[in-house]
Amino acid sequence: MTDKLSNSFIWILCAISIFLVSIYWTFIASDRYVSKSIIVLESPQLSVPSFSIKSILSGGGGQTDMLVLREYMMSADLLKKLILQIKFKEHYSNQKIDIFSRFSDSTESFEELHAYYLKVIEIEVDEYANVLKVNVESFEPEIAQNIALFVLKEGEYHMNIMGKRLAQEQVDFLEHQVMNLNTKFNTSRQALIKYQNKHGLISPVHAVENISNIVADLKYEHASLQYSKKALSSYQSLHSPAMIKLENQIRAIKKQIAKESAKLTRESGDALNARSAEYQTLELKALFAKESYSGALAALQSTRIEAARKLKHISIIQNPTLPEYPIKPQRIYNIVTFVVMALFLSLITQMIILIIKDHRD
Repeated sequence: MTDKLSNSFIWILCAISIFLVSIYWTFIASDRYVSKSIIVLESPQLSVPSFSIKSILSGGGGQTDMLVLREYMMSADLLKKLILQIKFKEHYSNQKIDIFSRFSDSTESFEELHAYYLKVIEIEVDEYANVLKVNVESFEPEIAQNIALFVLKEGEYHMNIMGKRLAQEQVDFLEHQVMNLNTKFNTSRQALIKYQNKHGLISPVHAVENISNIVADLKYEHASLQYSKKALSSYQSLHSPAMIKLENQIRAIKKQIAKESAKLTRESGDALNARSAEYQTLELKALFAKESYSGALAALQSTRIEAARKLKHISIIQNPTLPEYPIKPQRIYNIVTFVVMALFLSLITQMIILIIKDHRD
């Protein structure tokens, strides 16, 4: 008799719960309207020069921007603005809404309100189509549409503010670099001009090359005279006029070679080889400063173009709809699901009780 009562109690409890849940979903649960919209996040397509500094401005691709936009739309910051603009809390805590669906008016915790907000807004990123699907649930169709419109507007504004701030920081940094490099370029150029004016040479390097060529010609001529002297000495005496003339020519060329070589190799600080080394150093500094300055100018121009591309525009594929009828809750589906689960749990419970009794016996 006890076994029958316990079994009957389980199934009576199951029937009562099914009856109560069916009553709730059929007559008590408040209608919920869903406003649906589909958007895509786009940037202006501007032609960027070949010297683009994408490595500096890598802010992620379109997929990353969509995820950032999604996270902001679901953030507490946006909810705070939503509370002020549309009176979010007042609407969802209305006493006309059933107790299980509405937000408890006595709850003061913002965290709980944010958790409730995440239940009524659904934002899905379609990775294949690269679009964002935004669904907002509300107990009035106009409120659902207004919330969806507000979320899209604030999301676009936030993305633009974030992009502008990042772009402006990059522009400010590069403008500062351009100013510094311009100063260095002017300083190195003035040092080069001052050095040229001081030594009266446009380019010591060219002067060194000219003197080296002169020395090479004189050495060639000296070798020719030495050969002529050797040939002449085979049939003339050392005191003959021809031999004396050759000797004088050879001595004069040796003096000239020593004089020209001294310009290149003498130990004084005014030697042309030292001037050439100093000049090359100054010239390389000026060239490096010029190239750095040119590169910074190109990067600055590219950054300004990228700054325009940072502006995001939400293109609406489907405007937030004004629901004509509630699509939630799915009453029949919820009732059938609960009936199946209740019957299954009741059956499992009954089997457990029978197994325990068998073991006791």
